[in-house]
Amino acid sequence: MKLLVCTRKTTNGVQFRGRIQLQLLSAANTLPLAFFFSTQSTPNQQHEEGEESIINRAFWTRKIHTLCIGDRNVDEALRLLDKIRLRGYSPDSLNLSSIIHALCDANRFSEAHHRFLLSIASQCVPDQRTCNVLIARLLDSRTPHATLHVIRSLIAVRPEFVPSLINYNRLMHHLCLFSQPTEAHGLFFDMRRRGHCPNAISYTTLMDGYCKIGEEASAWKLFDEMLQSGLVPNSLTYSVLLKGVLCKRDVERGRELMRQLWQKMMDENDPSVNNAAFANLIDSLCKEGFFQEVFMIAEDMPQGKCVSEEFAYGQMIDSLCRCGRNHGASRIVYVMRKRGFVPSLVSYNNIIHGLSKEGGCLRAYQLLKEGVEFGFIMSEHTYKVLLEALCRDSDICKAREVMRLVLNREGVDRTRIYNIYLRAVCLVNNPTELLNVLVFMLQTQCQPDVITLNTVINGFCKMGRVEEALKVLDDMVMGKFCAPDSVTYTTVICGLLNLGRTEEALDVLQQVMPKKGFKPGVVTYNAVLRGLFKLQQANVAMEVFNRMVGDGIAADSVTYSIIIDGLFKSDQIDEAKRFWDDVIWPSRVHDNFVYAAILKGLCLSGKLNEACDFLYELVDCGVSPNVVSYNILIDHACKLGLKKGAYTILREMRKNGLTPDAVTWRILHKLHGIAGR
Repeated sequence: MKLLVCTRKTTNGVQFRGRIQLQLLSAANTLPLAFFFSTQSTPNQQHEEGEESIINRAFWTRKIHTLCIGDRNVDEALRLLDKIRLRGYSPDSLNLSSIIHALCDANRFSEAHHRFLLSIASQCVPDQRTCNVLIARLLDSRTPHATLHVIRSLIAVRPEFVPSLINYNRLMHHLCLFSQPTEAHGLFFDMRRRGHCPNAISYTTLMDGYCKIGEEASAWKLFDEMLQSGLVPNSLTYSVLLKGVLCKRDVERGRELMRQLWQKMMDENDPSVNNAAFANLIDSLCKEGFFQEVFMIAEDMPQGKCVSEEFAYGQMIDSLCRCGRNHGASRIVYVMRKRGFVPSLVSYNNIIHGLSKEGGCLRAYQLLKEGVEFGFIMSEHTYKVLLEALCRDSDICKAREVMRLVLNREGVDRTRIYNIYLRAVCLVNNPTELLNVLVFMLQTQCQPDVITLNTVINGFCKMGRVEEALKVLDDMVMGKFCAPDSVTYTTVICGLLNLGRTEEALDVLQQVMPKKGFKPGVVTYNAVLRGLFKLQQANVAMEVFNRMVGDGIAADSVTYSIIIDGLFKSDQIDEAKRFWDDVIWPSRVHDNFVYAAILKGLCLSGKLNEACDFLYELVDCGVSPNVVSYNILIDHACKLGLKKGAYTILREMRKNGLTPDAVTWRILHKLHGIAGR
């Protein structure tokens, strides 16, 4: 039995009908709810479980533990636990521990928190040591508020429970990461009330939290309190205070504190603390823009032997690269090389990658050539980025040299290296280079694969050289190269449509592909539809769509987005509305891209009210459009100067549970700028 529910109609033009089909199943066809959540066990497992007595706790504990830890099948363990509970089994702390550990291993932290809370509510609470172990696992989720809720629930049931000092410190650290040092300070006081004596880590964590939000004075108060309590600050503590001082741009005080930090490093016995302090200092200097100080440290190395020089240089390179100062990072490399050190392959690769992306491809090329001397091996992704940067600068010679350097390595997939190079060459109008590489591959006994040839054909099509692309396709069909695939034909069709050669493109689609044994798929049809609509041949596009449906090819949301967008741009507004009503909505194949296409089309057609009605009807039908759909309406309302209308749409967005994003506020800011002028 089916129930059809119709929503309200729009006020203007052709009506949009929102319909929801609800399938009502008879009781005979209804499946138990547990079917959808339980993993089915084998007959042997069911027989074994059925025979074992429920009072044999050792058997069930071992069984659950094996499923969780050995088989990594926590769902089966939960199913078994639910089943034996119906037979009278009471889970204990060992069962809970196995389940929580397994859920955390599977990154299902939310469920792990929930299971622990359910156990606490049912009075199944492990001993203090086990509770602290489980809390430590839950802290790996970095969701401090959820873990804090578990701790408070434990204390409510067992007031004598005290979280360990390490767990307190970790929880405070997580709260500080969320810029909530005040709440972390509350935990600090709670820790004291429960008998713990804060250590240097506790104070340093809180100081770091206050420095991150700019409350340097609170950090210094904690520092004084730390000294009064008899604790000795370590080098990491001083580096945290330095972060706060640098944030306030107090250079002189920062330099004085830095001198104290170097002295403190001399007295520190734990090298890991010095490494953390040095990394924190360099990171703070780079974030605040004190790059000259970083270069001075690289030259003078005031920390001496307290921090390994390789680690120190590596940290400088990493921090500079993360701040987008790749040229500065390359300067650190030269300092290293001058002193006889070799940068790590990861750091060196990071510099070349960053330089290639920010327009420093010539410097990146120079570093690559120098890196060959100490055995540097560039990653494949960096190779791709560098080639594309050089080709965009029309420096094909250097790009070709980079390819040869990579090909000289042993064990590389030569065809793949050529393919990446060809894809980069497609970015420039250089068909000769495409053919030269293809010939060079054949001369060096490197057989081009279908990806190689598809890349070459795509390059020719992008350059408007469809005849050359067709020649390569003919060679593939004749057996001179590997056989073409559906991607090959789709690429040729796109190239023909880009030049307006519609009849030839449709001939390839409807005659050539079936003749060669290829049935065009939805991707091919989408490419054809997009090309036809760009040529303003909407009627031909709709004929192709009808043929596609007739051939049994199911349309996807991309298909519908292309058609809606094309119909609106062809001024066939009523046809677009009917297509939504009669085809898209009944198909249930529609997403935010389809909604955005309809909303843009209505807005550009001057029908803002209809667009708003359409969006609200979607919500009434149970659809949840994303923030992009609302932004389209707000943007058009702002362009029309409808301030009240824009804020009405904003209120609707919030009412439906969406939060405005940066684009929303930028649109509204422009509206106020227009109103001000």
